[in-house]
Amino acid sequence: MRIRVRIILSIVGATLIAACSGGPASTAPTNPIPWPPSSSGFGSSEAPGAPEDVVTGLDAPWSVVFTQGAALISERDTGNILEIVGDGTRVVGAVRDVAPAGEGGLLGLAAGEGELYVYFTGTAGDNRVVKYPLTGSAGTLGLGEPEDILTGIPGGRTHNGGRIAFGPDGMLYVTTGDAQDRPSAQDPASLAGKILRVTADGGVPADNPTSGSPVWSLGHRNVQGLAWSADGTMFSVEYGQDAWDELNIIRPGGNYGWPEVEGIGQDPAYINPVQQWRPDVASPSGMTIAGQTIYVANLRGERLRAIPVNNPSTAEELYVRQFGRLRDVAVAPDGSLWFLTNNTDGRGIPRPDDDRIKRVVVG
Repeated sequence: MRIRVRIILSIVGATLIAACSGGPASTAPTNPIPWPPSSSGFGSSEAPGAPEDVVTGLDAPWSVVFTQGAALISERDTGNILEIVGDGTRVVGAVRDVAPAGEGGLLGLAAGEGELYVYFTGTAGDNRVVKYPLTGSAGTLGLGEPEDILTGIPGGRTHNGGRIAFGPDGMLYVTTGDAQDRPSAQDPASLAGKILRVTADGGVPADNPTSGSPVWSLGHRNVQGLAWSADGTMFSVEYGQDAWDELNIIRPGGNYGWPEVEGIGQDPAYINPVQQWRPDVASPSGMTIAGQTIYVANLRGERLRAIPVNNPSTAEELYVRQFGRLRDVAVAPDGSLWFLTNNTDGRGIPRPDDDRIKRVVVG
């Protein structure tokens, strides 16, 4: 055991893939949204309270998922998958062929039926998605032999995307960055600068926008957050360059403009964000939806942002500058929010016992 847990939680299993016939149907507005966005209260009944430590001493954690009665964490630079168990954590296994450099390494996690999906920057020079069968049970989980799901995603020291999640349709969604090749985001033949949609085995669904292509949407710079509301609307958050970070509603086949436009533009060929932020108060990464509220973890902005699902041009800002950089946020099986700090990623200022997972009960 190498990490001390301050609060021991009873974690029950969670089903991360839900059957739902609804799909992304909402559209983004074309009219500019004022800056800063207005505040109009939470989509849930009350604001969250004071967060408590779940675990400390993590090394550049990137993603947290819940499966088979356990919480699993990815560490970007070590390549390890950790399991919270008892009064500490244990290494479930090391993902093979991870090549950490800059913003690359072991990134997103998603849980399937008895399997763990991982997104990482590999020794072959690309980004890829691989699935591992999970062996054992909570407290003794291990990794079986890996199977490639999606390979050949352009990678680099920055702009690797890396978030993966199963949607309500049971398909696996994968976010990719432009890997510093800006025109690739507009190239439908490239996997860079896209949101991709594949089956759990890596096949291309028959109802994707383009036959035979995993591309679900294009024109993205560096998407690192995905979430779905109860009606199936798909949201994403995306790093801009110098001007605007974005909250988008994703439509199949939609073009979100990068590198031709950043933030809200005037060209009807591109879909505008429903909200935009200056990078110094945002740099959004992971996101989740609890009830009727979208929660977004922000790195440079060092805050958790709460956005009503039914009014996504507004927001509340939580824990501003209290915990440093925030990388991911997830809903735990008990309904609480867990969020990861990311002060050991080379860009933050680590505090004693960083990095950590914080837990807070939401109304």
